[in-house]
Amino acid sequence: MKYDYIIVGAGLFGATFANLAKKDGKKVLVIEKRNHIAGNVYTEEIEGINVHKYGAHIFHTDDKEVWDYVNSFVEFNRYTNSPIARYKDEVYNMPFNMNTFSKIWDDVITPEDAKRHIEEEKKEITHEPQNLEEQAISLVGRTIYEKLVKGYTEKQWNRDCKSLPSFIIKRLPVRFIYDNNYFNDKYQGIPIGGYTKLVEKMLEGIEIKLEEDFLPKKDYYKAIANKIVYTGMLDEYFDCKLGRLEYRSLRFDTKVLDTNNFQGNAVVNYTGKEVDYTRVIEHKHFESTPSKKTVITYEYPDDWNHEKEAYYVINDEKNNNLKEEYQKLAKQEQNIIFGGRLAEYKYYDMDDVIRSAINIYNDEKNSC
Repeated sequence: MKYDYIIVGAGLFGATFANLAKKDGKKVLVIEKRNHIAGNVYTEEIEGINVHKYGAHIFHTDDKEVWDYVNSFVEFNRYTNSPIARYKDEVYNMPFNMNTFSKIWDDVITPEDAKRHIEEEKKEITHEPQNLEEQAISLVGRTIYEKLVKGYTEKQWNRDCKSLPSFIIKRLPVRFIYDNNYFNDKYQGIPIGGYTKLVEKMLEGIEIKLEEDFLPKKDYYKAIANKIVYTGMLDEYFDCKLGRLEYRSLRFDTKVLDTNNFQGNAVVNYTGKEVDYTRVIEHKHFESTPSKKTVITYEYPDDWNHEKEAYYVINDEKNNNLKEEYQKLAKQEQNIIFGGRLAEYKYYDMDDVIRSAINIYNDEKNSC
């Protein structure tokens, strides 16, 4: 065998596994279908600003081992995610907190005032929620649902909230304090210099092939590797012979503007139906980049087909059942490790991807 491991995909899962294997003296090759490393966390420099090419990514975790691991490659800043929600000409803080409630209801000053409004509106749902709309109202009431949940969600999924399953919104973050920090995690930040710099450091000294499609050459690569770590699409590995798993996609419209500050925040969510996009990202605010210009990205939800990037899995009954059938086939594969959001057909936060890769590598190491 020429390689101990061939890693298919240079995103966070593949980069973590490759890095750990190399540290243990393993011969590793990383192959990547795109023309760049770092997967969907890839950042590119425009006007001196690190632009999140595939949507905003904010690293957050309570896992100290993972936090120490990523900080061993690059320094992270102290960026705190505090998105703004814009509904028509109104602006609200996210997540739902006392700043939000006091602006929605004029008579809200104390947490008890806010709870009184929300509890009163939640009474509208007197039965077990049957769809996403009823679930959201049962959690936060109709006013917040109508202004800050409904439009955004319907744009994201291209379906009426009444036709979406209730489990999509298992909970909504509600804080009866004046705190705009979106995440509760202890550690949070952005790699100084961008995520591409982070992944470059993780893959330092490792052989990489870009613009290399694994699937048409599957047998060749299997023949020269002891094991394959596959992070691509689960169904495509099996030629979609049981049917295609479905996703939602995104499209981006990025502009360079001759102003040093367009919206005053890195992320502004547009929760109304009057615009087609769901959010506007102003990239310079992630790293407080000094620049006379700014780069903004309009993010549009999009129907997916196999020629587009897959961003969000569709966890309905049909797709979950199909995933389980493919996973049965995956377990029968010899010397193939399936990992990451596409290979597991699973939504992952970045820290969870890295944690999963660490755990799977350690299990693999201990089994040898």
